[in-house]
Amino acid sequence: METLNVGILLFDNVEVLDFAGPFEVFSRTRLQPGVEARRSEEGAPFQVFTVARTRDPITATGGLTVVPRHGFADAPRIDLLVVPGGFGTRRLLNDEETLGWIRRTAAAARQVTSVCTGSLLLAKAGLLEGRRATTHWASLDLLGSLDAGVTVERTSRVVDDGVITSAGVASGMDMAFYIVETLCGRAVADETARYIEYRR
Repeated sequence: METLNVGILLFDNVEVLDFAGPFEVFSRTRLQPGVEARRSEEGAPFQVFTVARTRDPITATGGLTVVPRHGFADAPRIDLLVVPGGFGTRRLLNDEETLGWIRRTAAAARQVTSVCTGSLLLAKAGLLEGRRATTHWASLDLLGSLDAGVTVERTSRVVDDGVITSAGVASGMDMAFYIVETLCGRAVADETARYIEYRR
């Protein structure tokens, strides 16, 4: 299969596992089984990178400092967009530069996904209208109150209704494995989970 570019949005106060979990899953996926396959990029179906407004360091939850690989202006083509959550999403709900970038990127992407409260940004960008979606359990009411035409799924860990949303924090790994299995097959997803010792 062709290599797909996975772009993961970063912003101040992004939840660490929201972006690091999917990053780990997608970056460790190989079409061939075994540890040796992970020692090179050959057989990697995904090219994974981070994107933020600029390349300046961002501060994630817990004070972790991360340097984005790309800024909005120089990001390469994104086939699979991952919008993580965290407390930083609240400030971005009225940030038209970020919402506009999400809209433009989503329009050109093959698949749009979110983790945790990243779905709030997708809703504000108008990408969840008429769709079912989920978010972190503590933000389900907030997602429903955005008046964005979203049907809130309160008990699902991963919801695929054209746009793929996932519940809080660690569920982003389940979302990533769902995509790996959908695109690459169950055997590849299971082998990747085994490699990173993740119990699906």
